[in-house]
Order: sequence, then C-alpha cells, then structure tokens
Amino acid sequence: MKAVPDNAVQETEDFDWTQMLDDYDYARPQRGEVREGVVMKIEDGGILVSIGTKREGIIPIADVRAIGDEVLNNLKVGDRIQVYVQDPENRQGDLVLSLTMVQVARDWEEAARLSAEGGIVQGQVIGYNKGGLLVQFNRIRGFVPASQVAQLHGRTAAEERQQALQRMVGQTIPLKVIEVDRDRNRLVLSERSATQEWRKAQKQRLLTELQPGDILTGRVNQLTNFGAFIDLGGADGLAHISELSWQRVNHPREVLSPGQEVRVMVVEIDAERERIGLSLRRLQPNPWDTIDQRYSLGQLVSGPVTNVAPFGAFVQIEEAVEGLIHASELDADPQAQPRDLLQPGQIITARIISLDKQRQRMGLSLRRNSADEPPPEETPVEAPSTDM
Repeated sequence: MKAVPDNAVQETEDFDWTQMLDDYDYARPQRGEVREGVVMKIEDGGILVSIGTKREGIIPIADVRAIGDEVLNNLKVGDRIQVYVQDPENRQGDLVLSLTMVQVARDWEEAARLSAEGGIVQGQVIGYNKGGLLVQFNRIRGFVPASQVAQLHGRTAAEERQQALQRMVGQTIPLKVIEVDRDRNRLVLSERSATQEWRKAQKQRLLTELQPGDILTGRVNQLTNFGAFIDLGGADGLAHISELSWQRVNHPREVLSPGQEVRVMVVEIDAERERIGLSLRRLQPNPWDTIDQRYSLGQLVSGPVTNVAPFGAFVQIEEAVEGLIHASELDADPQAQPRDLLQPGQIITARIISLDKQRQRMGLSLRRNSADEPPPEETPVEAPSTDM
C-alpha cells in the first residue's frame, strides 16, 4: 500500500467538511417535489417545517387556509405532514412550501391513473368558451372540447351550440380522462366517451336486475313511427305504439313528446338481444274492464267513424273503445260497399248487437236501428279479427 504523505493527512484534517456540506446541500429540494416534513413552529405569518435540509421551509398561512381552517386548527408542533416544494429559494432566500399543492399533485397523479385505467369520474361544469366546457376535476381545471360533449350531438349552428354549452354550466357530468400533460397544465376530458361507457354499464345492470311488472319513471328520448324510446336512466326501453294507450294511436306524437317524463311498466326483457319492452297503457285503467257497466245489448250509441275497410267500419264510442259495424250490418242491400256508405269522421248512431268483454270486441249495426227491430240475440256476433 502506498504511504500517504504527512502533509496530505494534515490537509485532510484541516478541511472543514461541515462547511462543504453547508455549501453543497446534497439534499437540496427541487421545485415540484413532495416531501415529508415535521412541523417545527406555528406562527401568525406561516408554519415552519423541517424537511431534512439545513434550512426549515415555510408554509404561508394563506396556503394553509386555502385548504380549510379545520386543518390549521388541528395542526400542532411535531406533526408529520407532506408538503410540496413550491420554491426552493425565493428572493428573500426562503424555502417556500405548500400544503395545497400536495393535493394538486395528488390530483394530477389521480388523473394519470384514470387515463391509464379508463375510469369515469363526475365533474362540475364551471364555465364554457367557443371551444368547449371548463370543468373542475378536484383541484385541477380541465377542458372538455366541444367534439367530446355528448349533449351537443346534432347541433350544428354556432349560436345554438353556445347556448347549449351555457345551459350546462353548474351541471355535474360524467367524464373520462383522455389527455394528461402536467408540465403544460393540460387536462383534457370527454363527456361523450364517459356517457357511452356509463350507459353501456347501466344497460347491462338494468338487463340483469329488471323484471316484467317493474314500474319505473323514464324520459321520452325519441319518437318513431312504431313507438317511443324511453330513457330509464342509462338505457333505452321501447314502448311499442300499441302499448302507449288503450285508444287507437296513429303516431306516438299524439300522446307523447320528446323530453316528457313518464311512468312505464316493464313488459319484456330480452337480455340476449339487449332489449327492454315497456308499456304506458298497462298503468292506465282499461275501459273494457267495466264496459258492461256502461253498455248493454240493444243500446244505441253514437260516435265518429275512425276507419272504413272492405269488411266494415270502426266507430269510436268513447276515448278507448271502438265498435265494429260489419259490412252485413250497414245496409239492407247486400251489394252495398262500406266505402260507399260511410266516411272517416262521419258521426253516426248504431245499435249494440254484441259485446265481448274478454276479447274487447263490440259489434254494432246500422240496419237494426229501427224501433220495431227485434232485440239482438244473446250470442255475440263474431267480428273479423282485426287490430283495433
């Protein structure tokens, strides 16, 4: 081993290692770090915290109060807390720390996790601009581009889009994180993607949990020629036009309007085809249940002709009750055609010749209206099978 000169040893012993460590702080904090510290002193102007460096850092009192007075009131000397390095050395030479920014840093971490895992969160709309919505994600302000706003679907006019965005301010909406850039303070979210995934999950839940006979409240989402799609809170069910009312409905718009809130009964669940059948009319009183309390054989009734067919004509007796005048009961002339004798909308008086409560059929006659006509037979006259 090579000998060390005496003067070298002396130089080493004379070197001030403490001063070197003071000059070169190997534990010097970096801006943006989150460290654990110990509360050393609580003063009116701030809180002194040791984070293991030669200098104690200070948390401005305004920063602590930004979190809440409850935190400040419960804080005491000796407590271990996590702090965010906001400024390693300001103009006064102070190490400035923050409690508020610890929460913000955690929010960015949470946003990154949600972006990676595809999770969905709820966020409040706090503003809007030409490009989209401003939303609050915990303590971070995020942005939802207009193309990612589900409620703008189908709106093309700029003024209409801005009005729709304005109406959303204050609402809490589902959001999915699609871009996180902490360095640029950029957080981009999507309501459209979140809504699609949420509705898909809700639909699977409803298909599993709902049973025929369940009664729900929904909102009319869309009207078609064959029925109404009703939003049940995550999934649409279909109320066929025949299930909208006990009376004849030519188009759903006659009884419903988009956005209307309605009570419906579940009548069918098809999990394989992901379909939910609904009914409004089954929650309404069926006029045929008490038909025999209001009408009897031989009674004269009046109403408008609703439909004329080769085999006869339908007459509306009350809101949800129609009777059929068979072609043979229109006129004494067997060659007479229904369309030659009656027109839709025409008000006529006819005699009840059959009443079938169970099958919901009422048979009428024009040719038996004379007072000397013998009473109808008790056996109901069979009417052609038609959709009434």
